[in-house]
Amino acid sequence: MVKKNTCVFISGQGSNLKNLIYRSRDSSFPIKISLIISNNKKAKGIDYAKKYKIPYIYIDTRVREYDNKIFLNLKKYKISFICLAGYMKIVSSKLVNHYKKKIINIHPSLLPKFKGLDTFNRVLKNKEIKTGCTVHFVNEKLDGGNAITKKIFFINDSDDEQILKKKTQNLEYKAFPEAIIKVFRNI
Repeated sequence: MVKKNTCVFISGQGSNLKNLIYRSRDSSFPIKISLIISNNKKAKGIDYAKKYKIPYIYIDTRVREYDNKIFLNLKKYKISFICLAGYMKIVSSKLVNHYKKKIINIHPSLLPKFKGLDTFNRVLKNKEIKTGCTVHFVNEKLDGGNAITKKIFFINDSDDEQILKKKTQNLEYKAFPEAIIKVFRNI
């Protein structure tokens, strides 16, 4: 199997990145993580890049020409697939159009409900009985692309934001790899 060179975009802890790195070490998994991009110099996920000797770059998204730097690096590392794993920045329409159906994102809600930020707080305020995560294709609308896979759990009365986050992350570690396999099975 020829693995697809993949870039993972991160902004924070990198727990989904760590899981994807682990899964990508399996010979039957369809991607090889060849580059990690972060818009946060202090993202803990960069530690995984260092630990596993994966090239990484910091992109200052406050600089006007940051998109060009992204494209140069994606080309340099021959990237054909992109995973957004806790990347807290909207990707440009130029990137979305260039990588049509080749960028996926994981979101901590059952889309189309609760797009954007502050998800767990909004889930609780809305008195939802269930929540979960969605892996979806990225398009030009915030969290608006077609869903690839969803994982669901029921909310207990005692659940707070931290508990919801932990339960959701545990589902994400299953959903993200499943979605990647599903995408490559359908190509």
